[in-house]
Amino acid sequence: MEPSLAGRRALVTGASRGIGRAMAEELGRAGAAVVLVARSRADLDQAADAVRQSGATAVAITADLATDDPATLAARAADELGGIDIVINNAAVLQPLGRSGPEIDPVAWRQSLEINVTAPAMITFALLPQLLAARWGRIVNISSGVAANPGAMINANAYAATKAAIEGHTLNLAAELEGTGVTANVYRPGTVDTEMQQTLRTQDPDKTGAFLPDRFRRLYERGGLITPEHSARSLVQRIADAGNGQILSVADASPQ
Repeated sequence: MEPSLAGRRALVTGASRGIGRAMAEELGRAGAAVVLVARSRADLDQAADAVRQSGATAVAITADLATDDPATLAARAADELGGIDIVINNAAVLQPLGRSGPEIDPVAWRQSLEINVTAPAMITFALLPQLLAARWGRIVNISSGVAANPGAMINANAYAATKAAIEGHTLNLAAELEGTGVTANVYRPGTVDTEMQQTLRTQDPDKTGAFLPDRFRRLYERGGLITPEHSARSLVQRIADAGNGQILSVADASPQ
């Protein structure tokens, strides 16, 4: 049975493909209106059309979280739907990949922090006043199993660091929000067959070392990846729950 989110309004970043698109589609099927945000206009329009096929309202906003102001983006999303009730901060980057050392691009490192940590936090902060006024809101920050096992992605130091940071931000915010009707939770989506996975398994081992491409190629070859739709459904089925300050996993319906 599909959960009912009728009348709710959701914002999903990184919504043009993969897990983000699947989450937007699942939210639409559950009755929510959705603002989809991503950089690629063509992919974004296709994703919004897919949401509309369920009869839901979908608005596409092209934005780059590395350069565009997150608070302005949040305000525009709220204006499009008359408010936002559900925030899913999904957009993230893998780069820079490679052996830690002076050859790591410091600009790419800072940009990973901006996109993976700062932008989600600023989007959330911009929308918090209306969520608190309504006494109902759901904030979900998409993390990764690497936050629990950082050594599983050698030579992806920036990505591992930012996922640990977004979890710390989320759980601290959840404690602040306790009792307000607004919740903040982490979602670890599992090992999903996405473009990001393809990027990992096709890396040049001379640049990143053999660990990353070998590990993720083996996962792919033995059928160890799940679909974006499976992961998205696992989250959306629980999103109306009042639980707060949880680390949710695709593998189970309870905090871990």
